Amino acid sequence: MAALPPFHVSGSPVTAAQLGGSWRPGCPVGPAQLRTMHVSYVGFDGRAHTGALVVNRTVTGDVGEIFRRLYAARCPIHHMQPIARFGGSDDRSMAADNTSGFNCRSAVAPGSKQWSVHAYGEAIDVNTVENPYLEGGRVLPPAGRAFTDRSRYRRGMAVVGGVLVRAFASVGWLWGGRWTGSPDWQHFSKTGG
Repeated sequence: MAALPPFHVSGSPVTAAQLGGSWRPGCPVGPAQLRTMHVSYVGFDGRAHTGALVVNRTVTGDVGEIFRRLYAARCPIHHMQPIARFGGSDDRSMAADNTSGFNCRSAVAPGSKQWSVHAYGEAIDVNTVENPYLEGGRVLPPAGRAFTDRSRYRRGMAVVGGVLVRAFASVGWLWGGRWTGSPDWQHFSKTGG
């Protein structure tokens, strides 16, 4: 196995223009509270890449540590781009198997409408096809249907005791895969929601 280049992480402020369709006035946080994190990750090709995701400025240290651990463990990630590249569409980002953070949107859950933890920049979805969300009989994204059988591990999956779950837990983040009834295997958040 070839050696990887050293891990790299950096953060930079973002503007409303850079956030594009992922932000609008009235969102619970503004651009000044967000940062774009550029981090090294290992792709499914086994090679080092640099990705970007937008998160709340209060969690940049956590995010750097999480992705440092994932990089060291060579945990594969398909893509990592801000959701603005997908016009703010969660569905399009998930269909592309994209790992992302901030998106000013409502929670995808039954009941009264409320902000998603993503709208605060305190949640990250990882390898969305390998780790789909089951909600009301739907598989999100639909391409994740092949991964709803969690008894057979495949690369990039988040599983109990696995590298993805351990990396996020190392900084106190909680996993949506623990939710009963509607597991969200791709979802990790600072607040547990």
